[in-house]
Parts: sequence; C-alpha cells; structure tokens
Amino acid sequence: MRLDGRRVLITGAGSGIGRALAIGCAAKGAHLILAGRRQTALDETLLPAGHPAIAVPADIASAGGRAALHRAAAAQGALDVLINNAGVVQSGALEMQSDVALEHLFAVNVLAPIALVRDLLPLLRAAEQPRVVSVGSVFGDIGHPLFAAYGASKFALRGFSDAMRRELAGEGIGVTYAAPRATHTPAAEGFADLVEPFAMTMDNPEVVAAEIIRAIERGAPMAYPRGLERLFVWIQRLF
Repeated sequence: MRLDGRRVLITGAGSGIGRALAIGCAAKGAHLILAGRRQTALDETLLPAGHPAIAVPADIASAGGRAALHRAAAAQGALDVLINNAGVVQSGALEMQSDVALEHLFAVNVLAPIALVRDLLPLLRAAEQPRVVSVGSVFGDIGHPLFAAYGASKFALRGFSDAMRRELAGEGIGVTYAAPRATHTPAAEGFADLVEPFAMTMDNPEVVAAEIIRAIERGAPMAYPRGLERLFVWIQRLF
C-alpha cells in the first residue's frame, strides 16, 4: 500500500509513537486524522508534521470520544487505515493496583480499540485495500513480572487482531498487529526504575514508527522488533 493520499486515523497521536507515526505518515503524503486527549499536544504534533491534518481531541475510552472520531472520518467519505496506537502502560506488583486503575487499563488498551474497529468498519469497507493496525507490545507475547495486567491487555489485543484478520479476510480488510519493545515515550517514565534491573532495550519512537509504517506498506500481518526480543517471542510460541 502506498500511503500517498490515503486517509489515516491515528489514536494517541499527541506524543510518543503516535506522534512519530503522524510525522512519518505525513512524510509519505497521507491525509491524517489525529486523535488524542489534549488539544495542545495534538497541536504540537501538527506543527512538525508540516502536512494538512485534522486534530480531534477525544478520549477513545468514552463513547462520545469515539463518536467524534467517527464523524471526522465520515466527513472524508472513507477510511483507508485505522491505527489503534493509544494505550496505557501500568507496572508494579499486581497487589498494589486498584480496581479503578485496572478498569482504566483495559478500557483504553482493549475495549476502546475493539469498539473503534466495530464503529469504523463501514468507513473501512468504503476504502480500497483498507487496513487496521493495532499497536501492542512484546509483553503481549511474553508474560513479564511486574507487568502482569498490562501484558494481559496486550495479549487480548493480539488475540483480537488475529481473530479480526480471519474475520475480515474475505472483505479485503487487512489487519496488522505491531509489537514494539520498550520505547522512549512519556508512558515509559512510569517504569524507569525497571529498565536497568530487567536489562530492557529501549527504542526511539521514530524507529518503532518506521517499522510500523513499513509493515503497513508491505501489508504485513505482524511487525516485531529486530533483535533478541523477536527470538524470545518465537521461543515462547514454540515451547
């Protein structure tokens, strides 16, 4: 798929991987709809992108926020690519995590992307070679201590992506699941004290975004980081 002229909706576009995806897709000539909770953050994303884009301040965990995104996409007539990038990172011992925190984690990481795909399917069907992209994590393949709830949410997103890939294959709607490793984003500040003890390799958002964009262009079903993490994922699946 060539992104030039394609209508692309990116959630979580106000920072981190989402912002890098917006800038990368803009450089390819895509027409962007950028979603995020804060207008000021979206404005900062729009400035370096240097490309016409629509900013929609919306909380994807709410029905009203998703409806606002649907209206923005419907105004374009169709949607070529939906990138479910918005997410919450939660770490620490499970016994320290409250019901409110767990409910928010799953509302953003699992329920919101599922609902967005459901709501935007008519607009995806109206496009040529449409694609749904969900940004997960290698922790969605490998259960990691102190990331149990977060990993469970990404396991769920991966399972959803696998199922929708099969469900939508007959309609020509592609599904890509991207699983980056730890990335230098504002969300990563919450587990900064775990990076060294767990010897985590940290990528820059631009590197992750470039890999995801390449996967979209190739029509790849999955995108995993290069390096030991990819090997560990396959070992996990085999054994």
